[in-house]
Amino acid sequence: MKFTPAAITLALGLAFFSAPQQAIEIDKIELPDMGDSSGTLITPEEEKELGEAFFRSLHSQITINQDAEIQQYIQTIGEQLTAHSDAPGHPFHFFVVMENDINAFAGPGGYIGVNSGLILTTEAESELASVMAHEIAHVTQRHLYRAAEAAGRLSIPTMAATLAAILLGTQSPALGQAAVMAIQAGSIQFQIDFTRENEAEADRVGMQTLAGSKYDPRSMPTFFERLQQSSRYYGQAIPEFLRTHPVTTSRISDTRGRAETYPYKQYPDSVGYQLTKAKIRVLTTTDSAQTLNYFQSRLSQGTTEQRAVAQYGMGLIALNSQKFKDAENIFDGLAKTYPNQPHYLSALARTALEAHDYKTALERYKKLSAQYPDNEAIKLDYITSLLKAGNPAQAREKLLSLNTKTQQLPIYWELLAQVYSALNQPAESHRYLAEYYYATGQTNDAILQIKLAQKSPGLNFQLSSILSSRLSFFIAQEQEARRQR
Repeated sequence: MKFTPAAITLALGLAFFSAPQQAIEIDKIELPDMGDSSGTLITPEEEKELGEAFFRSLHSQITINQDAEIQQYIQTIGEQLTAHSDAPGHPFHFFVVMENDINAFAGPGGYIGVNSGLILTTEAESELASVMAHEIAHVTQRHLYRAAEAAGRLSIPTMAATLAAILLGTQSPALGQAAVMAIQAGSIQFQIDFTRENEAEADRVGMQTLAGSKYDPRSMPTFFERLQQSSRYYGQAIPEFLRTHPVTTSRISDTRGRAETYPYKQYPDSVGYQLTKAKIRVLTTTDSAQTLNYFQSRLSQGTTEQRAVAQYGMGLIALNSQKFKDAENIFDGLAKTYPNQPHYLSALARTALEAHDYKTALERYKKLSAQYPDNEAIKLDYITSLLKAGNPAQAREKLLSLNTKTQQLPIYWELLAQVYSALNQPAESHRYLAEYYYATGQTNDAILQIKLAQKSPGLNFQLSSILSSRLSFFIAQEQEARRQR
């Protein structure tokens, strides 16, 4: 099966939209024999391992969001969609890439990323959901494994790094091509294709998921159409997904025809969507004054709720500028007006934390934790405040209460390392810092941390065995990566 460079990103599950003539030209790499539509050529265990390795490689090459509230929102909307997909039992992991480029992608193992630039471009929550539903469909229909065929197999670390490098190419073609060639120097041929049938299937299946999840099916053609109409203004800077999968008139027509079969009704945006967009806008801004003007101009527009979101944005700018009194006044007013909105209450607690008023921060986070016992973002902030206030034992207890998905995030290992450092247990601190570095694609640093842990005094047999095992594993991973350079 021969493939063209045009569909590199989505054939690998690595982008949302690209025109063949404008894709990255990578001619000398061959993909392994990964699987087919029946899933017989890659086991679930291999797929899981590949997905985890892919995610680690991404951390070392692009900026993955580490804000707990943003992560919680994107994971929540993703889980709502997957629960109504054609494979509700399939494991998925959703995350935000902090890049202004308009892009989204689905990698192996159900790892789906959405660029912050795409989120800010959407004008309704259903538009964001339509993009995510489309990417979910590529995973559930196993388009990645149906598209990738070759004579041989690459190792899991090499394949994951190759996939991540190609994604990097969607952000920066020069860097991506260099990264791929560094991984696969020389003799291997790499060609990919992604068919129109796959795209049509992802649109169709994605729309069914969208409708079943109580999002507006009409948002998919609406978003496509707006992108098509605005593309003439981009010039040479056309968004990556418009190059990867052209939004044609026929594609808009097809999705609109399907959407019209669903009854029409209003689909209001959630407050979480509005607040997440406001926070992303602040975190990614390069001009705080301009962003402040953006929010100020919306103080007299829209609904009461939308005006409150504008105030929230202004409060975040004040907090980022360390204008703690201004931030306190804004968030205190919002918290009193909306006592059941965790974003406002959490922002008020965070203001005290960043102002080093640890007593007030702990009081606020303790109350918040009782009010929202299942809110993982609040738990993480509470743990941070406990550490800064000098309560590492309580912080460790709270860490162990985090759910399984949160414990898979790099921040979990980082916080554990900080906890054990504060508890004066250096071996454990180095051990967990090694796991953090490994999770973020920094295997050499992980090896160093394990070696430091082994030099710590008072090691017992169990911990020594764990450290030896992890060191052997990390060294094997690094040696495999070096063999491919």
